[in-house]
Amino acid sequence: MDPIVPDDLTGQMLIAMPGMGDPRFVQSVVYMCAHSGDGAMGLIVNKPTPEVRFSDLLDQLGIVQSDTSRDIRIHFGGPVENARGFVLHSADFQNAESTLKVNEEIGLTATLDVLELLAEGKGPSSSILALGYSGWGPGQLEGEIAENGWLTCPARSDLIFGRANEHKWSAALKSIGIDPLLLSAEGGHA
Repeated sequence: MDPIVPDDLTGQMLIAMPGMGDPRFVQSVVYMCAHSGDGAMGLIVNKPTPEVRFSDLLDQLGIVQSDTSRDIRIHFGGPVENARGFVLHSADFQNAESTLKVNEEIGLTATLDVLELLAEGKGPSSSILALGYSGWGPGQLEGEIAENGWLTCPARSDLIFGRANEHKWSAALKSIGIDPLLLSAEGGHA
C-alpha cells in the first residue's frame, strides 16, 4: 500500500529521511512556502551558513545598520538560485506588495525593504534569511515522498526560528513520535 501524500503541504515541514540521495538535503528540515499541482517551494531552516554574516551581507547591499540592528542568521535555503535571498518571518510583518502570506503565522518576503527594517532593529519579531530555495516540479515532491525520501510534520515556530539548528532534525522527528536512532536508510512498503 502506498503512503498517503497530502494534497497541499503549504505551511508544513518536510523532514529528510536517512536514505535521502541528495547530499544537499541530508538531515534537512524544510518549511514549505507553497505547494500545488504546479510544483512546490520551501526553505531549509536548519542549515546555517556560518561563512556569511548578516552584517557583511548588509554592507554588500549598501544597507546601513543601526545600533539596534538584529543579528539574523543566514541559512542555506536550498540549491535553487542561491544568490537570491528570502526572509521567512512571523506574520507581524506584512508588505502588501511583496510578502507572500503562507498562513496566519508565517510570511515570506524577498525584497530589500524587510532587510532595511531588520537593519534598523524593526520588522518582524522572528525571522531567518535563506539564500536559495528548495524547489520541485509538478509531481516531483509527491514522488520523493512516495519513495520514502521525506516525512512531513506540522510546522512549529521553534523548528523554524529557533537557534539550535543542530537539533531541529531530531526535534522534528520526535514531534511526530519517531526516534531518530531507530530510523533506517532503507525504505519499504507494507
